[in-house]
Amino acid sequence: MASVLEQISGIVWGPYLLVPLLLLTGLYLTALLRGLQFRTLGWALWYGLVRRREDDADGDITHYQALTTALAATVGVGNIAGVATAIYLGGPGAVFWMWVTGLVGMATKYCEAFLGVRFRRVDEAGEQVGGPQTYLRQAVPGPVGAALAAAFAIAASIAAFGIGNMVQANTVAHELQTQFGVPAGATGLVLTLLTGIVLLGGIRSIGRVTALFVPAMVGLYLLGAAWVLVAHAGALPATIALIFSDAFTGTAAAGGFAGASVAAAMRFGVARGIFSNESGLGTGGIAAAAAQTSHPVRQALVSMTQTFIDTLIVVSATALVILVTGSWTSGHTGAPLTSLAFSRGLPGEWGGIVVTLGVVFFAYSTLIGWAYYGERNVQTLFGRRAVAPYRLVFVLAVYVGAVTELQVVWTFADIMNGLMALPNLVGLLLLSGLVARETKAYFQNPDWRSRG
Repeated sequence: MASVLEQISGIVWGPYLLVPLLLLTGLYLTALLRGLQFRTLGWALWYGLVRRREDDADGDITHYQALTTALAATVGVGNIAGVATAIYLGGPGAVFWMWVTGLVGMATKYCEAFLGVRFRRVDEAGEQVGGPQTYLRQAVPGPVGAALAAAFAIAASIAAFGIGNMVQANTVAHELQTQFGVPAGATGLVLTLLTGIVLLGGIRSIGRVTALFVPAMVGLYLLGAAWVLVAHAGALPATIALIFSDAFTGTAAAGGFAGASVAAAMRFGVARGIFSNESGLGTGGIAAAAAQTSHPVRQALVSMTQTFIDTLIVVSATALVILVTGSWTSGHTGAPLTSLAFSRGLPGEWGGIVVTLGVVFFAYSTLIGWAYYGERNVQTLFGRRAVAPYRLVFVLAVYVGAVTELQVVWTFADIMNGLMALPNLVGLLLLSGLVARETKAYFQNPDWRSRG
């Protein structure tokens, strides 16, 4: 099974399919929108993180809660274990391709969020529903749109159990057992109960929890990373130079590192970058659709900052700590590699504690965010009546993931990510003209910064 899944993953994430499609789509959308993510980033960060809400607008949660819900789903173990795995398999050059994925992915995320709000609808429970499963069906004409929407909904419903559930629970259980000897069953039970409690309240409950939870967990993790980087400030220039050079030359074997080619750096950098920030997967449109906003552009600008925060800040912090401490040549991979790097950089036992807390908090936030993504797609396929059973199965899968040795879980998660991305990227390309026209019309008003 592991061999078969690895071959499938190699095709999906190989040099002829998703990697060029993701990068070229992001570059194309960046050019089409005239570098929108760079021109408006400052305003978008202020509007999303400082102003936080837009009163008297349709939606279930504030645009700040929509942002933190998306961050909750994306800032997961991919930011700790996924980054370490990318460096282990692709060398320091993989970090460069993560950055590229994040920068162009901001334009992709913008388009997903724009379409999520633009084509959202109110379901029978009175909640806003949107995302690729909705905008692909409504905006792409004929059977093509219906097929793309169905393909996305099926892949997302299943992918939620990989990237958003068992990967997270398994990593938490392994980390707590390794660091503190906590039995996997106990970890699974606690995670299961906490996930179930939050999911009972639906998106409003998720939004309230993430609004408080996400800033605290990200702030704690970045504080620990900043300590390490300040202590190793002298090594930062050489480390950044290594990232850029190895992205185009490959990395020679060193210490416990076996060496990597340019192709490996690109493949694993892009794959893990997408695993982390989810730009191109379409999930940003699902969270954005629930936001209280008066115009798709406003929420889309806020939503694209999620990719910036996730990849350009959190992922970069993890990668630089691993590289400046020299831990990347240790032969370790995954969360143990990140834990080793922080342990070398922080005094006493603080390194292991920071990483362990990061794993626990990041993973739990991803669980509740992806539960919402999965149930929205199941609802598209089978109706509102399927939501409650899906939540129950999702919660039970948390325990299974925690207590089971999932040797192929990362490979499976990569494949499902790819199967989500393919129909969504096709849809984004088909609908890019609509997004560009309506975005241009919005910005033609000189008072767009203060418009409702």
